[in-house]
Amino acid sequence: MNAALAVIGVFLLLAFYLGVRARQGKDMNLEQWTVAGRGFGAIFVFLLMAGEIYTTFTFLGGSGWAYGKGGPAFYIIAYGCLAYALSYWMLPKVWKYAKEHRLMSQSDFFAHKYKSPMLGVLVSLVGVVALIPYLVLQLKGLGIIVSEASYGKISPAAAIWLGVLAVTVYVMISGIHGSAWTAVVKDIMILAVAVFLGIYLPVHYYGGIRPMFEAVEKANPGFLTLPDQGMSVSWFISTVLLTALGFYMWPHTFGSVYSAKGANVFRKNAVLLPIYQLVLLFVLFVGFAAILQVPDLQGSDADLALLRLSIATFDPWFVGVIGAAGLLTAMVPGSMILMTSATLLAKNVYQVFSPSTTEERVRKLAVYLVPVIALVSLYFTFRGGETIVALLLMGYNLVTQLFPALFFSLFKNQFVTKYGAAAGIVAGVATVAYITLSGTGIGTLFPGLPQAVKDLNVGIVALAVNLVVTLAVSAFPPKFFRFTGEKNSPDVNLDVK
Repeated sequence: MNAALAVIGVFLLLAFYLGVRARQGKDMNLEQWTVAGRGFGAIFVFLLMAGEIYTTFTFLGGSGWAYGKGGPAFYIIAYGCLAYALSYWMLPKVWKYAKEHRLMSQSDFFAHKYKSPMLGVLVSLVGVVALIPYLVLQLKGLGIIVSEASYGKISPAAAIWLGVLAVTVYVMISGIHGSAWTAVVKDIMILAVAVFLGIYLPVHYYGGIRPMFEAVEKANPGFLTLPDQGMSVSWFISTVLLTALGFYMWPHTFGSVYSAKGANVFRKNAVLLPIYQLVLLFVLFVGFAAILQVPDLQGSDADLALLRLSIATFDPWFVGVIGAAGLLTAMVPGSMILMTSATLLAKNVYQVFSPSTTEERVRKLAVYLVPVIALVSLYFTFRGGETIVALLLMGYNLVTQLFPALFFSLFKNQFVTKYGAAAGIVAGVATVAYITLSGTGIGTLFPGLPQAVKDLNVGIVALAVNLVVTLAVSAFPPKFFRFTGEKNSPDVNLDVK
């Protein structure tokens, strides 16, 4: 066993121990398992939400896109800051409503706001479908990190199986508590590793950050700017907007909002998190530093840039530390995704069709669904070949379709109906699905449009369709939609007793 593998093994065991031990002293009912009894303070909520920034997407995808795409990678810096500004006003309202009505999942919020359990079912299904590529992203990253950092001693497949087994067990036992405690270790490590690598590698190989950019620009003129076509200015703006609006639409991120013990937690975090976002800049620096030092990484191999450069630079024990940090960036969000997906299916799909199901039975079903979802994600992980960032953007295109319904639900005079909300979501998701599955783009469908319009992110186009349909359908009086079968359901009590 080499030193790198030993270090990675120690941190895997530490994460597993903390995840299992997090249950200690708690009566693990559904509320404790999913939202920690709504008792997390600013630090834990900060770490859970920061966990959505520093995932394998950050560790590998950010540096990989800097390496392979250049200037367009800077969108990664921009969208989080906009999302946090939005959260200052939006999240306290969501938290207050959820606390008043004892909601436990994202779908609970939509179902209760629109008085429609079936809308909750729709939101659950969209959320789970969007979470699958996000979980696949984490698992692909986990396999790459452990295999590369162990110098090939462990195959990507074996690393993925070990990581999934550890996460599945502690999620089943401790729920969100396990995620929170492993997030503490993960954030300390990723902060230290990212900042160190982002400063040391440019200085070591180029003499500084500015000389690094000068060398990259000289070797590949224009690489650090946005191209005129494709990932152009309009692509950049539309992608930043899409990901900012969709940031809190991920079901596991939305659900972590409920775990706070007060609304002021989100206002504090909205001030601090944009500063924390700057750490991503150091990850991009690593990708730029690798361009001339480990050339010729093509396609999805660009995601290896950070690890290949680290292996060429540092002793095995420190490569193990880097690998361990990367391992945790997969395990923490992966655990939240597993728990949230299982809760959505058990509470917001199964219980809707079987309303007599008790809370305890829902909790047990959610626990049993965790390994099932893990296995489904493993199947797609071993079949897929997309890059890390491509997988993330695929999920964002889907999950952002929930934003219009959420936004309009926060109005004091709610004029959007449950039918409009549902129709808008279906229209947006259908647009994304058609364009993605057919392999077409806006330029293919409408070749006569200006280039700036052709380059718009597909998700933004789907969002525009979503918005138009939402408002148009909501303009019709509810009596036109009595055939939907929800005639007697508007006043269904969705509170948890």
